[in-house]
Amino acid sequence: MKVDVSSSSKAAQHKHLVLDQGGLDAARNSLDEGAVTPSYGPWRDDVVKLLNDALATELVCVLRYKRHYFTANGVDSPAIADEFLVHANAESAHADRIAERIVQLGGEPDFAPSHLLDRSHAAYDESTDLQSMVRANLVAERIAVEAYRQMITLIGDKDPTTRRMLEDILSEEEEHADELKDWLGH
Repeated sequence: MKVDVSSSSKAAQHKHLVLDQGGLDAARNSLDEGAVTPSYGPWRDDVVKLLNDALATELVCVLRYKRHYFTANGVDSPAIADEFLVHANAESAHADRIAERIVQLGGEPDFAPSHLLDRSHAAYDESTDLQSMVRANLVAERIAVEAYRQMITLIGDKDPTTRRMLEDILSEEEEHADELKDWLGH
């Protein structure tokens, strides 16, 4: 009779899933921190900084899309301009979600106009022709996609709530980029 040594050694290595009682006890303290418990550790400030930079990016994107919405002209401009407005509203909703998360983490969202361009990953654009507008917005969306991908990787399991929010926003940014790519052919 053969004995399966591999399964018995696996059982010996198996650790049970148990909660950290020390972490639960620590959550009883500092009630003024709201949802932010000690398990957020040293990354909270880094996450807030990443989110404030993402907030700046979203706000600059809102401004760029709004400018393009109001200044687009040409045969194809009404339909594309309307989509610029849809994208501006989506970017504004992203900014709101990010600002709300910053506050939940105990940070302060930085809406200061003088800081936006310095912190934004994407540029503002004053193009006057429709194709240049579409191209500038596509570049900005691609930069946003890359920035969100990197943030998601950096945050990993350090802050699952922020990671999920960024994953949702990333999905929408990818849709925007696909739409803009299609408009380049118009």
